[in-house]
Amino acid sequence: MKRLVAAWKVLEEATARCELDCPNHNMDFLTLFAIYVVVMLTCIFLVCKYSGQQHSPLNRLIDCFAKVLTPLTPLWLQRFFQRSLHRMFHQRNNMFIYLHVLLEGAVYGEFTYEVFGFCRDMDTSLTSLSVPYILLVLKTFFFYLCIKTDPGTVTKSTVSGLLRVYPYDRRLFHPGVSCPTCQLVKPARSKHCGVCDRCVHRFDHHCVWVNNCVGARNTRYFLLYLLAVCAMAADVAVLTVDMLLHAVLRSGLLGASYIDENGEQQPAGFPFIVQHLFLAFPRIIFMLGFVVFVFFLLAGYALFHFYLALVNQTSNEWYKSRGHVCQHCHPAAADALCSPAPNHSRRFFYSRGPLRNLREVFSPWRPARKKDK
Repeated sequence: MKRLVAAWKVLEEATARCELDCPNHNMDFLTLFAIYVVVMLTCIFLVCKYSGQQHSPLNRLIDCFAKVLTPLTPLWLQRFFQRSLHRMFHQRNNMFIYLHVLLEGAVYGEFTYEVFGFCRDMDTSLTSLSVPYILLVLKTFFFYLCIKTDPGTVTKSTVSGLLRVYPYDRRLFHPGVSCPTCQLVKPARSKHCGVCDRCVHRFDHHCVWVNNCVGARNTRYFLLYLLAVCAMAADVAVLTVDMLLHAVLRSGLLGASYIDENGEQQPAGFPFIVQHLFLAFPRIIFMLGFVVFVFFLLAGYALFHFYLALVNQTSNEWYKSRGHVCQHCHPAAADALCSPAPNHSRRFFYSRGPLRNLREVFSPWRPARKKDK
């Protein structure tokens, strides 16, 4: 209760200062914050739009920066960055798992230390406050399964069975093609992952956050993991916003006013409320901004993957179908080996209806076990 009373006093002092302050510093803060949000959303849009494309404005911009900075950077520093980037994105490592746990611990630490106490002082039920922790347990369970479950590695013992699971569409996947690394015939919808150094059945993508490929056998866990993270972020954000709304209502900040540059009294609007909430609860506001950002980012990503599950398509196939280029063919020989024009009616070649597609994702094919004699 003492913590809540102290917060009210901070907001009341901020409200009293509103009577004399000019709103310019508030507007400057909001302008900088808006620029930051626009830049972040633009970066996300560019990454989502041009990811998976070798020639894109984003890659050309990175190449330009590299050409400018390379002559100015010492050779040892260049090698250090090259080795570090290769280690992070081209070799299996647990760095992003540790970063995931660190960010999650920071959010839940702040939520438990401040928001939970404020909500209890405002008589929020323990049932509502326990939901984020229940979702955390569920998320951790699916996160662990994403990391530890074999995605569907193609091996000598399973390749014969996997060859019968899906037919070749002869557009993206062709019969008789062998993986030069694994020395195995590639089943339809499989792909060799350069990071994991293995062929994966119904390959979707390699996820650095789980340090594993997403394939036939763990796509279901990946979808549930995304759903749990979105639910966690949404619930934490809702409880935090509810706490901040109660703070604004109890402090009387809505009825505050300020003196503008012309000496006239003006009512404090939304910019003042945001500014003074930031002054009173800086860590909570930063946490709220982060979880809202994570929610919208992952919600869009989760909807995209659920859409792919409904139409029985992987993200690898989706990217390949956009360019209508066979993944097994050399670009120079594409015209000779692939169909000359894309057939849009065969875009969802493996779709068997939404319900059967979901059943295939959540109940994938398993190799038969040999019975002991």
